[in-house]
Amino acid sequence: MLDLNRLKALHAVHVYGSVGAAADALMVTPSAVSQQIAKLERETGARLMERNGRGVRLTDAAGLLAEHAERILALVETAEADFEALRGEVVGRLNIAAFPTAVRGLMPGALASLRERHPDLWVQLSEREPERVVREVSRGELDLGVIQDWLNRPMALPEGLSRATLLDDVADIALPADHPLAHSRELELAQLRDDHWISGSPGTVCHDWLVFTLRNASVEPVIACMADEYPTQLALVAGGLGCAIVPRLGRDCVPDGVRLVPIMPRQTRRIYAVWRTDAARRPAIRAMVEALAEASRKQENAWAVN
Repeated sequence: MLDLNRLKALHAVHVYGSVGAAADALMVTPSAVSQQIAKLERETGARLMERNGRGVRLTDAAGLLAEHAERILALVETAEADFEALRGEVVGRLNIAAFPTAVRGLMPGALASLRERHPDLWVQLSEREPERVVREVSRGELDLGVIQDWLNRPMALPEGLSRATLLDDVADIALPADHPLAHSRELELAQLRDDHWISGSPGTVCHDWLVFTLRNASVEPVIACMADEYPTQLALVAGGLGCAIVPRLGRDCVPDGVRLVPIMPRQTRRIYAVWRTDAARRPAIRAMVEALAEASRKQENAWAVN
């Protein structure tokens, strides 16, 4: 009888290419992954890993078993979803992740509401960039994720994922208060072609989108500062170090010395919940999506009041 946890360890090494990367994905130690595969070797009587320079590689037998493991794990997930749906109870465990702004802006309210209504559901939350969230939801390492894309640069989802729109998050230009255009009613990006910019780190969604959007407006971005958190970007703007484009969900408190000016045409990012379509029958997934939708509505109402 093949042990599911050992098959899961082998599958993770197959997917991620190393014991260390598999351990990170499974949130265990590399030693634990190696031990699981060693036990699987004894169960099957086959060599599954062999040395390859400083690392290891899977044998042909391991590759074959990993392909079967993928199908077995998918069937187990489907069985669990069907069983939970039959019981109709919001119980068990959910592993979820969201990009940093959503963790701060949506998750506290959503998780507090979920805990009050469904105390027998355990939710583990982590912070991830959207592309990683999509990969890990697709692979079954996460049950649900919250991601974002911009309307002028949408993100395609892999086959097998479902999504629900949570909210539209409009962005404005953050300018130092003494900027010549700080009191404009609205601005086009081309009007700021001579300014310096503050962005996220290269390779992040926010950095890549900013560069893409500015170039589409015939502005070659001069990046003066890089910071991944919007409150930090706003502090840098307040210090007169550049301009930034900041969505509403990212600006809990706008510091003195910063003016927010609407952009024309409007720049909007859409925030989604994503999950595997095969798991949609799980009451826990539905409950999490409902809690996120409720938190999103409250946030939109707060924006409308302000």
